[in-house]
Amino acid sequence: MEAVDLSSTPVDYVPILIQLGVAVGFGVLTIIGTHLLGPKVRTENKLSAFESGVEVIGNARQPFSVKYFMAAILFVLFDVEVIFMYPWAVNFREMGLDGLWKMGIFLGVVVLGLVYEMKRGALDWD
Repeated sequence: MEAVDLSSTPVDYVPILIQLGVAVGFGVLTIIGTHLLGPKVRTENKLSAFESGVEVIGNARQPFSVKYFMAAILFVLFDVEVIFMYPWAVNFREMGLDGLWKMGIFLGVVVLGLVYEMKRGALDWD
């Protein structure tokens, strides 16, 4: 069996630096281009706040239901848990039956959390 050389040299990072430069350059050029090419007319109507086709009426600091925050937090929670499944799926064959059991336990905990939240009514929008 031959030994595999896992060392890297600075030349190996050139494609990453090129991609980073292209991404930053695109962002900067887009911002500068829209500023130079965009309209310069500043009227009261254009400078007023506008959100989703609805004009602003009243104070923006009005309280609203906490259920919105609950839904957002639950989405983030379960979204992050799904992200943990990608490395497992990539290494599924190498992990074998042991990895399958561990992922089964992990998914069981996720499902128990979802059932708990459903029973508490966190997903009811009545």
